[in-house]
Amino acid sequence: MSEAAVMTSNDRIAIELGDDGVAQVRFTRGDKMNALDPEMFQRIIEASSQLQRMKGLRAVVLSGEGRAFCAGLDLSNFSRPPSPDEPELTERTYGNANKFQQVAMQWRKLPVPVIAAVHGVCFGGGLQIASGADIRVVHPDTRMAIMELKWGLVPDMGGYALWRGLVRDDVLRELIYTNREFSGAEAHELGLATHVDEDPVARATLIASEIAGRNPHAIRAAKRLQAGMLENDTDTILMEESIEQHGIMRTKNQVEAVMAGMEKRRANFDDV
Repeated sequence: MSEAAVMTSNDRIAIELGDDGVAQVRFTRGDKMNALDPEMFQRIIEASSQLQRMKGLRAVVLSGEGRAFCAGLDLSNFSRPPSPDEPELTERTYGNANKFQQVAMQWRKLPVPVIAAVHGVCFGGGLQIASGADIRVVHPDTRMAIMELKWGLVPDMGGYALWRGLVRDDVLRELIYTNREFSGAEAHELGLATHVDEDPVARATLIASEIAGRNPHAIRAAKRLQAGMLENDTDTILMEESIEQHGIMRTKNQVEAVMAGMEKRRANFDDV
C-alpha cells in the first residue's frame, strides 16, 4: 500500500485514499446540503472514473459534509432552460445508463464494495445515490424520502433497478406514490438501510476496513457474483460461481488468506 493520497475536485467532491485501501469519498457542497446541480452530477461521475483507475483501492466510504448526505436535486435546476448539447434521457451515454442514472448506478459498477454513510437529509436523487451503495449505514434521525412525485416526476436515477430486493413491493409503491418522509430508523425496518448508527461514517469506515482486510481478488469476484444474482437464471449463477472460484483457488492471495487465518495475523495481500 502507498501512503495516503488526497484528491479533490473543485468544491463538489473530495477523495482520500488511506493506506489500508479504503477511500473516503465526500460530497463537499455542504452549504447547499450537497444538492445536485449540473456540476455536481459531472463531478460525481468524474470521481467514479478516478476510483475505477485507482491502484490499491479495496473499499469506498461515501458520505456528505455539512448537514446532509444529499438533499436531492437543486431546485434552481427547474428554472434553467435545458442545454442544447444535453443528450436525450433515452440516450445511453454511460453503457446501460444516461448521465443521471450513472450517478447512482456507478457505485454498483465499481469493482469494490461501497458503503454509504447517510445523515441529515437524504431525499430524491440523494436516496437513489445511497441506494447504489452495497451497504448503507444511516443515522436514526436522518430525514429520507423518495421525493420525485412531489415535483410531478418519477424516480429516474436508477432507483427502480436499485430498490429491487430491498423493499416490499407494496411498501415501495406507497413511498413512491406519496413521497412521504421517513426516518433512518424506519429505513432500516423497510430495508433501505443496512445498519442504523449514531456515527454513520465511523461505522461505515469500520465495515470498509474489515472488507479491506480480505483477499481483494475474492472481494471483487463476490461483488461480480452479487450483481448477477437478481438477474441471471439458476444455471448461469451456478456456472459463474464455478468460474470465479476456479480463478481464485490456489492463487497467492488465496493461500495468504488461509495462512493468515491459521497464524492469526493480518494478511499481506497483493493488490489487484
